[in-house]
Amino acid sequence: MMSRIEFENGAVSVDATLIAAGLKIVPELVHPGMRDGTITSRCERGLDQDAGRYRLTFFHGTRRFRLVVDEAGNVVENSGINIGPRRSSR
Repeated sequence: MMSRIEFENGAVSVDATLIAAGLKIVPELVHPGMRDGTITSRCERGLDQDAGRYRLTFFHGTRRFRLVVDEAGNVVENSGINIGPRRSSR
């Protein structure tokens, strides 16, 4: 069984139930949403004082879910908020 967050060969894997809880959706919608683009994500690696940490951010509709994790995949911080309608990038 996968731990909730794993790093392997430069890829990050996050348990769908964790993402679903943060986005306030059912876990069954996570994989299809990632495939069809209704759920998007961003991974940022920390520098300087944040070295060894990663910020993983997931977006769905008006919801943003953010995790800060260490290199072992342990959650250091998490937050989920409604961000309002997203603007298109023209």
